Amino acid sequence: MNRRLYFVLPDVDISRQIENDLLLAHISDDHMHFLGKRGTDLLDLPEATSAQKTDLVHGIFIGLMSGAAVGAIIGLILYLFRDYIFPMEIGVVLLFFILGGIFGAWVSGMLIGTSTPNVKLKEFEQTMQEGHILLMLDVPVERVDEIRKIILTHHPEAEDHGKDPTIPAFP
Repeated sequence: MNRRLYFVLPDVDISRQIENDLLLAHISDDHMHFLGKRGTDLLDLPEATSAQKTDLVHGIFIGLMSGAAVGAIIGLILYLFRDYIFPMEIGVVLLFFILGGIFGAWVSGMLIGTSTPNVKLKEFEQTMQEGHILLMLDVPVERVDEIRKIILTHHPEAEDHGKDPTIPAFP
């Protein structure tokens, strides 16, 4: 299991040095996610993906749950009034539950999730606007203290902003 660590770095040059230190510590680029204010040239640093910058995953989850609930309610209403509409089996509730969930996840993820900034990154907005770089780093639980020590020992100007208890399976 991995943990996501957050560090605020002063600039791109320090970020590149930290990336090199992490590569030497056998942390791959796939586990480093750098983010700066819009328009910042991160050069060849691994940039955070859209799923990490936005609330895509949260939006999909909310849409899936609400769509499935609405679909189940519609299916249940259709089933209860089957004598007045057309004959159907109880499976229609399950069908509408599944279809509602899929439709809700798609709509919510694409329309809402991709246009909403990630709530977890809200606290870093001001520092990024000031030109600082955010590093989101996914490391195995057993290496958290080691990696923190490497970064803070070699780069005391890096600010440690804690960790998430777990990182999501996606992204």
